[in-house]
Amino acid sequence: MPMRIHPRPGAWLLLAVLGAGCAQAPPRPEPKEPPPPPAAVAGPPPCPIVQVAACDTPGECTGVEVIGDVCYRTVLPGDSLIEMARQYDLGFNEIEAANPGQDAFVPKAGSTVTLPTSWIVPRAAAPGRVVVNLSEMRLFHFPKTPGPAMTFPVGIGTEGWATPVGTFKVIQKQVNPPWYPPASIRREEPDLPAMVPPGPDNPLGTHALRLSKGSILIHGTDTPFGVGRRASHGCLRLYPEDIPVLFERVPVGTEVRIVREPVKVGVRAGRVFVEIHPDEDARVDLASEARKLIVKRGLSGSVDPAKLAGAIADPRGFPVDVTEDRS
Repeated sequence: MPMRIHPRPGAWLLLAVLGAGCAQAPPRPEPKEPPPPPAAVAGPPPCPIVQVAACDTPGECTGVEVIGDVCYRTVLPGDSLIEMARQYDLGFNEIEAANPGQDAFVPKAGSTVTLPTSWIVPRAAAPGRVVVNLSEMRLFHFPKTPGPAMTFPVGIGTEGWATPVGTFKVIQKQVNPPWYPPASIRREEPDLPAMVPPGPDNPLGTHALRLSKGSILIHGTDTPFGVGRRASHGCLRLYPEDIPVLFERVPVGTEVRIVREPVKVGVRAGRVFVEIHPDEDARVDLASEARKLIVKRGLSGSVDPAKLAGAIADPRGFPVDVTEDRS
């Protein structure tokens, strides 16, 4: 079940009234009412850290298309979007897209930040499969038996080192893997050693899953701020706290589908949602793609054209309700 971050409780101040005693003491005054406690320190509302869909029983998640809910919290002094992203298991790309105009390093104290802790399941989803959607920089894992999907943000390949699209398999798993920089990287950074041993400076982190595609790995990282960014040489990076969870759940032989789905459509409780991620590498027109998917699902009669146009014009990277409300 999702974990929650709870508000900080306020502190109560208790005052004791002491009286002096003697043989003939004056009458003791009536005890004074203690002053009211100070107001509680403002803190974030309880927002979920979503890694797994909230299902009470495994079968309950069968057919779930929209995971989690968008949440909101107040910016406290000293907060940053980068730290919030990691706290709520979001990639930097996700929290930045959801909060246009906010300074990533010094967001305005007292303002409200949108936490996009909700996602539409990619079309490539299948039981027992790992799906990585490069357009949103997020990984999903779906169990073979009916049950909740698990999802994590990822860092992907930078320009010139694009993470490949295709279908692969996990062929090896390693705990505390050493890193052998390939010749192509050593040409860029000639001071690199031939091997970087396990430890805090190892860019592979604590766990790695090798794919059946050259040197492509799903691994941890020693630079968490690269999650939700184009920052790798083609590999997929997870937060240090996320990779052990995925590592334990995914066996050797698991199919890994890496896709680009800049537009996703899903239905929950009879409501239609769209999720849009601008992605130049996908080379699709977002409006045309959204309409095509809606028509393909037979949902045209349930969608409000104005709501859909608004979601396309101002994409925030989380599911938006575009259902037509009929009176």
